[in-house]
Amino acid sequence: MAFLNNQEGGILYIGLDNDGYLTGIVDLDTTQLKIADRIKNNILPSTLGLFDIVTEAVENMTVIKIIISSGLEKPYYIKAKGMSPSGCYTRIGTSSQPMTTAMIDDLYARRIHTTLRNISSPRQDLKFAQLKIYYQERGLELNKQFANSLEFLTPDGKFNYIAYLLADENGVSIKVAKYAGSDKVDLIENEEYGYCSLIKATYSVLEKLKIENVTYAKVTSTKRIEKNLVEPVAMREAIVNCIVHNDFTHEIPSVFEIFNNRIVMTSYGGLIPDQSEENFLVVPVCQEIEN
Repeated sequence: MAFLNNQEGGILYIGLDNDGYLTGIVDLDTTQLKIADRIKNNILPSTLGLFDIVTEAVENMTVIKIIISSGLEKPYYIKAKGMSPSGCYTRIGTSSQPMTTAMIDDLYARRIHTTLRNISSPRQDLKFAQLKIYYQERGLELNKQFANSLEFLTPDGKFNYIAYLLADENGVSIKVAKYAGSDKVDLIENEEYGYCSLIKATYSVLEKLKIENVTYAKVTSTKRIEKNLVEPVAMREAIVNCIVHNDFTHEIPSVFEIFNNRIVMTSYGGLIPDQSEENFLVVPVCQEIEN
C-alpha cells in the first residue's frame, strides 16, 4: 500500500529475513496465490493491473518479487480500517509510515478516478473476431482504427480492460446457478458462460434464463391465463443492466441464481467513496414547472 501511494511505486521481495539474508520459500505457488489474494481483497481502491508477482533466482535460491506501480487513485487504504491515518501508508525513505489526515485529504482531492479504460489488459495478444461478427450482423464494419474509436487503448497505447472483456478469449465468466427449491440447499445446476467476448457471454445468459423463465397457467371459468415467472422484457433489461453495470475492476463477474419462485441477479459494486447508503437512497424531489 505504501508503494501504491508513493510517486514511483516499488519492489518487495519475499524470501529474506529482516537482515536481508536469504531464507527461500517452501511452497512458491501457494505463497504467490496468498499474496495476490491479500492484495486484491484487502486494499481499496482496486489494485487491478497495478502489481505483478514473479519469481527470481538469487544465489541458487528462489524468492518472490512483487513489482508495484504507483496507483492512479491515491490514497490507497486498508479496507478494514478505511481512509484514515491508521489505514493509509506511504513510503518515506526506506520505511512505510502512516499518512496524516492532511496528506490523505490532499491526495483524495487530486484523485484521478481509474476506469476500465485506464487499466491495462492482463493480455496484449487479443483477438476480436466475435466482436466483428456482432458488428457485421448489424450491417457495420470494424475498420483498422476500431481500437482507437472504441477506446480500447490506455493512454500509453496498450489494450485496456474494456478490450480484454470484449476479446475472443479472457478469464471472465458469468455464473448461473439453479436450485431445486426456494433456498440454496439443493443445487441442481451450476454453469459458467464466458472466457469469451462479454457480448457473446451475455447472449448465452439471456438464452439460458429465457428457457428457465417458466410459464404458469391459471384456468378460470372464461379463459386460460398464462404468465411467466418474470416478465420477459423486464428480465432482459435486468440481465443486461446487471452485466453492464457490474464493477469488473475487482475481477468479480455477475451472478445469476434461479429458484423455483424467483430469479436473483447480483451485480458486484458499491457506493462511490464518501457516499452513504442514506444519501444514495434519497429520492430527489421534482418540481413541476408550467410554461
